[in-house]
Amino acid sequence: MRHVIACLILLVCYSCKEESKQETVKQQLKTGTYRAVLELQDTEALPFNFEVISATELKIFNAEEIIDVDEVTYRNDSIFVNFPVFEGYVAATFNGDNLKGRFIKESLDRVVPFSAEFDNTTRFNTKSESTQNVTGIWETVFSKDIAEDEYVAKGIFKQEGAKVTGTFRTTTGDYRYLEGAMDGNTMKLSTFDGAHAFLFTAQVTDSTMEGTFYSGNHWKEPFVAKRNEAFELPSANDLTFLKEGYDVLDFTFPNTSDELVSIKDDRFKDKVVVVQIMGTWCPNCLDESKYYAEFYKNNKDKDIEFVALAFEYAKTKEEAFSRIDRLQSKVGINYPVLLAQYGTSDKAKAQEKLPMLNHVLSYPTSIFIDRKGKVRKIHTGFNGPATGDKYTEFREEFEEFVDLLLNE
Repeated sequence: MRHVIACLILLVCYSCKEESKQETVKQQLKTGTYRAVLELQDTEALPFNFEVISATELKIFNAEEIIDVDEVTYRNDSIFVNFPVFEGYVAATFNGDNLKGRFIKESLDRVVPFSAEFDNTTRFNTKSESTQNVTGIWETVFSKDIAEDEYVAKGIFKQEGAKVTGTFRTTTGDYRYLEGAMDGNTMKLSTFDGAHAFLFTAQVTDSTMEGTFYSGNHWKEPFVAKRNEAFELPSANDLTFLKEGYDVLDFTFPNTSDELVSIKDDRFKDKVVVVQIMGTWCPNCLDESKYYAEFYKNNKDKDIEFVALAFEYAKTKEEAFSRIDRLQSKVGINYPVLLAQYGTSDKAKAQEKLPMLNHVLSYPTSIFIDRKGKVRKIHTGFNGPATGDKYTEFREEFEEFVDLLLNE
């Protein structure tokens, strides 16, 4: 796999040199709709749809989510699509009006076969009419009875005809905007955002489902679910906490100018501070960062500061800084984003950087610090826009708690 990625990188470098001599672009994307497919394990295919607005702009669709992509380049007979914020990109060649190539994440040495068919708006091809309706709440267990891998989730779905939308919420976040179809009694849901490629397949009865969750072509796990309209996940405010003997957070990490920033700096003194544990590769972190950036911009006149601690799997400090800069620029983040770790996003390693925490369970995690420097609450995970009412509840709870701390 490393050889494949190296070859692709050499192709890009060679093409760039050729382009500097003479423009040799032979073909560009046609405006209109495409059906893209990523090839996964077990001969499964993950489809998603996108619309080309111009030769250098397209939109990716996942249920209500629309992702604007404006980094499309051409070199010789190849096209390269870089996704906003995230590292992943597509390198492909034209086959008539269609595309064939690879979805690539270099830092993780991952390559997934990719293809796209022009003038096709279908997401999942169904063979029969739906015989089940999954609308409602589903109590879900992933990797049931598998030691250390088992975790619970809340499935929230809506079905109209054969079309299914919704998401799975876990204690650490959600699986974002899922869209798919019911084919007989088989449910298939997918999402693609440039960072994560998720596919869920399940056999459904009126009260149960049993299926498999695929993440790209490198991971899969089983899940089971049962209808339970009253099911709720554990409180996100009780999962992560300070170890006995600690009541403050302490850290010093570099910003992208390689200047050390500490929570003890004057910038944070006598202020309410929200510390965000995150990564530029994390879609839930992106959702949270967009909200925090907007809140910070609208409340600069108040005694509140934000600071993000980025745990990056980029292989070098320079690569990690570059991704942080890109995130800040794309989202409009005006608070510091510090590099806490690079080379891995392993949560056990992350906890070593913040030893006062019982664990780092989730990216993202938010730590609320009052004016006296004491940790008052730690919120694990983030319920993004795909969770609907839960996202609204989070925003209301967040703003009420911040107001409480500001008024003390």
